[in-house]
Amino acid sequence: MERRRFLPLMLTPAVGVWAEGTAKSLRGRLTQGEGKPPVLTLPGGQIVALDGDGPTRGVLNDDRLKDADFEVRGDYSAPGQFQIEPIHTRSLFAWQKGERLMVTYWCDICYIRTFTPGVCWCCQENTRLDLKDPDTPDPKP
Repeated sequence: MERRRFLPLMLTPAVGVWAEGTAKSLRGRLTQGEGKPPVLTLPGGQIVALDGDGPTRGVLNDDRLKDADFEVRGDYSAPGQFQIEPIHTRSLFAWQKGERLMVTYWCDICYIRTFTPGVCWCCQENTRLDLKDPDTPDPKP
């Protein structure tokens, strides 16, 4: 009986440490193309190769974000290589006019927001890049 009350106390600290994470943030100029993986050029000139899950790679290779002032969250996987957190964690941002905006894609026909470029799953039209204030709600249809 006493073990049952003690077990949750043992697990609580471990869960708290796991939930905090160790994500880092990098900001620089996003460079893509010419058959090379996307890189972020940091303000000091250091070049960091970027990688992530499939949907994240789709965003990194979106021509509409070429040369953007870009911020990513994740952690270094090796020197000079940065692994971005999975797309569902909302770890991709563009900066415009001093404002940090979340990278999203929007279908004007169906009012559907996605987080990777491509066609709308409903109407099959191309989604448009929609840099969005993370605190602003989506419009109502």
